[in-house]
Amino acid sequence: MHLVVLIFGFTGILGELISLDSIPLVFYRTAIAAVVLIIFVAVAGKLQKIDLRTTAKLVGIGLITAMHWVFFFEAIKVSTISVAVATLASTALFISFFEPLFMGKKVDFREVFLGIIVIAGLVIIFQFETEYKLGIILALVSAFLAGLFSVFNGIMIKTVDAVSISLYEMLAAAGGVFIFLGFSGAIDLEFFVISRMDWLWLLLLGTIATAFAFVVSVEVMKVLSPFTVALSINMEPVYS
Repeated sequence: MHLVVLIFGFTGILGELISLDSIPLVFYRTAIAAVVLIIFVAVAGKLQKIDLRTTAKLVGIGLITAMHWVFFFEAIKVSTISVAVATLASTALFISFFEPLFMGKKVDFREVFLGIIVIAGLVIIFQFETEYKLGIILALVSAFLAGLFSVFNGIMIKTVDAVSISLYEMLAAAGGVFIFLGFSGAIDLEFFVISRMDWLWLLLLGTIATAFAFVVSVEVMKVLSPFTVALSINMEPVYS
């Protein structure tokens, strides 16, 4: 898990290095991840057959994941890497309420207490970061969405393998963002003109920091609860 968190620590930096706006960035990130996973599945011959209802659920989770990343990268663009990544620590508090709501668990007041400690820490930090209010708000929305898809993936991993979950969700995320960009009129010839350095950072982001890291972060939820995973990800600001 901490290997994955270390990799996640680079996502904010890569998001800052890539010159694309947040929505096109998320499209390329998820599209590259989807291609990598398709190649892996083709070579390994490993793709679980799932029914239409499960597919629909994975598509929905994929769209939530895409929105999470859009808000996260937008928070970085309007504030700083540290503000956006630190605010994501509030994901643990959201999950402490989402797990009882969606997974039928009893409210664990120890988890709520730990989540409140995280929020208290954020309040202390952001007393000195008042100029980044918009970035903090965007990152909080991102954390809320991260809590949702983490809990939903914690449920899905009980019946679907991590590679299949990741592939369906990355395809849904890339497709959803592309459709949104198409309707908003953002797709033109310039949309496909990307600098060499941006391609380098996008490939790193899409392969190692998304395809690999996402699969493993879902896989570990066979053993760890979504809350434990989210609490571990709180080390991401330190690594970043």
